[in-house]
Amino acid sequence: MEVRLATHLWVGAYLARLSAEGIFAHLICRGDATAGAVIVKLAFMDGRASLFGRVHDLSGGLVWEEEQCLAPEAEVDAAIARRRSRDRDVWVIEVEDPRGRHMLGEPGI
Repeated sequence: MEVRLATHLWVGAYLARLSAEGIFAHLICRGDATAGAVIVKLAFMDGRASLFGRVHDLSGGLVWEEEQCLAPEAEVDAAIARRRSRDRDVWVIEVEDPRGRHMLGEPGI
C-alpha cells in the first residue's frame, strides 16, 4: 500500500533532499497544496533540459517518467507553459545540475 503525502510536504522534502546533496533546485510554480501534480525540469546549464512527470505503472504505482529528454531548454519551458495552461494545480520544480542529478529514482523520493 502506497502512502500518499500532501503535495506541499513532498515538494518541501524533495527540495531539502536535493539541497542536502548539494544540488540546486527551486520552485517555479506552486500548485494545489494537497493534491497537485508535480513536474520536474532538469536544466543541464548548457541550453538543454529534460522534463519529468509522475505516471502510473502497470501495477498502479506511481513512477517518474522522462517526458522530454535533452531538448532545447526553450522547448521544455514551452511544454511547461502548455501544461500550466491546462492544469493550474501543477507544481513545477527546476533542478539545475550540469551532471544531470535529480534523485527522482532514489529511495524515499
